Amino acid sequence: KPAFKLGMSEIKVGWKSHELKVEVSAQKDVYRIREKAQVRIKVRTADGAAPPKGSEVAVAAVDEGLLELMPNRSWQLLDAMMSQRGHEVETSTAQMQVVGKRHYGLKALPHGGGGGKQTTRELFDTLLLWKGVVRLDANGEASVDVPLNDSLTSFRIVAIANGSRGRSAGLFGTGQTSIRTTQDLMLLSGLPPLVREGDSFRAGFTIRNASKRSIDAAVSVTSGAHKAPDPVEVSLQPGEAKEIGWDVTVPHGSDSISWEISAAEKKGDASDRLRVKQKVVPATRGATYQATISQVTGPLAVQVERPKDSVPGRGGINVTLSPKLSAEVSGITEYMRWYPYSCLEQRTSIAVALRNEELWKRVVGSMPSHMDSDGLLKYFPGMQEGSDALTAYVLSISSEAGWKLPDNLREKLIEGLTGFVNGKVVRRSSLPTADLSIRKIAALEAVSRAVEVRSELLGSISVEPNLWPTSAVIDWMNLLIRSKAIPNRAARFREAEQILRSRLNFQGTTMGFSTEQSDYLWWLMVSADVNAVRSVLTLLDLENWNEDMPRLVKGAVGRQHKGRWNTTVANAWGVLALEKFSRKFESVPVAGKTTAALDEKEIYLDWSASPKGGDMMFGWPKDRASLGITHQGSGRPWATIRSLAAIPLKEPLSSGYKIKKTVTPIVQKDKSGWSRGDVARIKLELEAQADMTWVVVSDPVPAGSSILGTGLGRDSQMLTNDEKKTGWVWPAFEERSFEAFRAYYEYVPKGRWTVEYTVRLNNEGSFVLPETRVEALYAPEMFGAMPNRKLGIGR
Repeated sequence: KPAFKLGMSEIKVGWKSHELKVEVSAQKDVYRIREKAQVRIKVRTADGAAPPKGSEVAVAAVDEGLLELMPNRSWQLLDAMMSQRGHEVETSTAQMQVVGKRHYGLKALPHGGGGGKQTTRELFDTLLLWKGVVRLDANGEASVDVPLNDSLTSFRIVAIANGSRGRSAGLFGTGQTSIRTTQDLMLLSGLPPLVREGDSFRAGFTIRNASKRSIDAAVSVTSGAHKAPDPVEVSLQPGEAKEIGWDVTVPHGSDSISWEISAAEKKGDASDRLRVKQKVVPATRGATYQATISQVTGPLAVQVERPKDSVPGRGGINVTLSPKLSAEVSGITEYMRWYPYSCLEQRTSIAVALRNEELWKRVVGSMPSHMDSDGLLKYFPGMQEGSDALTAYVLSISSEAGWKLPDNLREKLIEGLTGFVNGKVVRRSSLPTADLSIRKIAALEAVSRAVEVRSELLGSISVEPNLWPTSAVIDWMNLLIRSKAIPNRAARFREAEQILRSRLNFQGTTMGFSTEQSDYLWWLMVSADVNAVRSVLTLLDLENWNEDMPRLVKGAVGRQHKGRWNTTVANAWGVLALEKFSRKFESVPVAGKTTAALDEKEIYLDWSASPKGGDMMFGWPKDRASLGITHQGSGRPWATIRSLAAIPLKEPLSSGYKIKKTVTPIVQKDKSGWSRGDVARIKLELEAQADMTWVVVSDPVPAGSSILGTGLGRDSQMLTNDEKKTGWVWPAFEERSFEAFRAYYEYVPKGRWTVEYTVRLNNEGSFVLPETRVEALYAPEMFGAMPNRKLGIGR
């Protein structure tokens, strides 16, 4: 068998002249909770001298439990600055052509390690302190106070130093120390971070005696959703820990459960008290089943009836009153607030649709990790290349929302899109279709919101708006409005405006387009709903469309289904379109009183006390009944009527995708059923009936379970070694949350594929599981769903 051997030895050259030695020391090693740890930092050069004037350190204090899951190598600043160079040696041989490509036995055996049981860990307040700049005094020393929290754990305190003797003499170094917090009696939570309504489980805690004496303690627990159970008495030897717990059932109608558990020594002062909050989600979410929106110009009557398959006692009739159409977004708000998926587009759209600036700031803070080397944004950080369509959308929607991007970030996005238009940056289409001109027009429209677009950038685009889809015509109109340097601008704008007007098609109160079938560019996040609301945004600025605007807006709203538009992108644009329409056309205030009545219940809203409107909630009537709404006073309020119902899935559904699910035991104590600590392999066999971009697979896991394969410390590698994936697909991102396993695919061709994952069952109880679902994110009519049975896990 041909063989090669390479030997090497590492030699560090020139490190000493750039090295800082950093000493970090705390006043003591052990603290009580909520104390302050006084930390001293001392920095010296490699030869023992004080560092240059102006040197500084960055200080971080982090829970060591977090570092066990994933070490932070970014602290090793000197190692990064003096990084290793690649081996610049190349060799080639023809021996394999002479010997032949034969099989010489096993090249390697599967590596082991990572086995054992994963302990329950609470990642709470893992960061105690972060100070980016701490100045050193003339002796190269500094002191920092680190405030401790309530965690009973150990903390790593790290100081990263840097200084300079000149442009070519940077100095770097890292030092660290550890401290821990403790007390004689400790309570540790074993509660699942997330549970579902209807789950019955063992609420478990661990009590530990950290002293050198025996302790007899009484433990009691209360929660905001259950009657307090009887206290438990526990006897603990020095250093001993025991598990305690209570059987509980998660109630309906709450989004969280707050727990408070306390332990006190019977004959002593040792005690502990712990507060924990659990997130509660419904197994079958009460969502909008039907919705309608209308302006109350006279008596309004709507027939209502509870859906036959809905869960009794859940949902009802919701009436939202508002003085302006822009405030009538209750269905959109509900949909976007509970939207489960998490790519950059979806997080951006959710922030805009909810008008949540805090969420938007978090999205902006994560954008650098989503940017590729060309300045284009990626849907997920782990992807190799960014998308011109996504980048154009983020730049456009943020501008329309009135939210500014940081200057350096905006400049990079503009540079990336400009490079895409002039051909310096090449991005292939997700589908083999002639969409390059369409994508370039969308990119230029986004760029025109920030800078003047030069006419020469149109040189690579064949300007044929009559052949373009409606989305490109809208982009072209916006580009012509903002870019005065484009030749024959006025004539071209009149042409595009006439094209758009000729395509508008009204059927009753719903607005459509004559080219709607060819306008559906789902791989570019474009749908007819997106075109409808974006056309409203564009035409609102044109005075010659003022008389048509009320009809256009009502037609766009008429496209809603279940109180919302079909995609996250459409909902984000739609909210902005309604806001803009209200600012221009709805100036008459609403006054007086609006009354809604159903069965024998009557609710009224006084507009002098609630000028922004409000919600009215009615339970389901026993039989079919009429909901009546009347308004007495000035103005014409808008009313959104939604029927809210929780309808569980009983049979598998297939509308473009099919699902088959198999559960196989990997580790199982009792072959007759599942027990705590067992490990199962989940296999999802999926079939797509058509090519599609951006498809997500979502499969729920029981409360408290751990999905293996995260790559974090203490996660078993052996148990996930034989997971198999088949088919011509590869996930762009896999999400392993407390709620579900989700795999996001950038492209899924027609055909079959499978995905497997491994889950450890950590909590005993009976757990409700929502449906397993696969769907195309930008073609929501393409989906598949199957129900899951309740899962019982024993001790």
